[in-house]
Amino acid sequence: MKKLILLRHGQSIWNLENRFTGWHDVDLSDQGRTEAVAAGQLMADAGLKPDIAYTSVLTRAIRTAFMGLDSLGRLWIPLIKDWRLNERHYGALTGLNKAETAEQYGDEQVHIWRRSFATPPPPLDRDDARHPCNDPRYAGLDPASLPATESLEDTLDRVLPYWQSQLAPALADCSTMLIAAHGNSLRALVKHLEGLSDEAITGVEIATGDPLVYELDDGLSVERKYSLRERS
Repeated sequence: MKKLILLRHGQSIWNLENRFTGWHDVDLSDQGRTEAVAAGQLMADAGLKPDIAYTSVLTRAIRTAFMGLDSLGRLWIPLIKDWRLNERHYGALTGLNKAETAEQYGDEQVHIWRRSFATPPPPLDRDDARHPCNDPRYAGLDPASLPATESLEDTLDRVLPYWQSQLAPALADCSTMLIAAHGNSLRALVKHLEGLSDEAITGVEIATGDPLVYELDDGLSVERKYSLRERS
């Protein structure tokens, strides 16, 4: 039996300020740090011992992984960072207050951008400072692979190949894996693991700082899933 732990980062500063964050790099809030430590304790209480951990290249996820593993007493395991686990890119909405954006564009349009499967927000121009081609952490990547905006479908299109080429083979070689990432990159994995439809995944929410555990058979099919916070 394999165990896969999906952990959405703790509350970030921009979560607290109700802003669209996406690929913008912000740190955890005080509450988010508390959530990260608590997530590690929940894993410890459940007897979970990750052999390897993966995260994005964004600080809020990296710090959640680090603080959670520290609380769990497993800082020594490999921690691998990859941009393909980044949050969905919110394009021109990045940095905007969600309530103010709804006032400007209307609740219905913002709801479509936020919750539909296939409709992305307006894209960023290449010369916009918020575009990832202007961020040094992506300097070694093909600029054509860097998004100016993304829908959840687009996010799935970059997360799923990473699952197939890196995450699934690594999980096959270990007993327990932790992935500390973001609401939408984790929803992409949930869609794949549970075989959810495009419509069904739009209603799925993943709470910050709450380890979601999947028990998988040797073929990585889901046998059982549960939230550690709900079980505590």
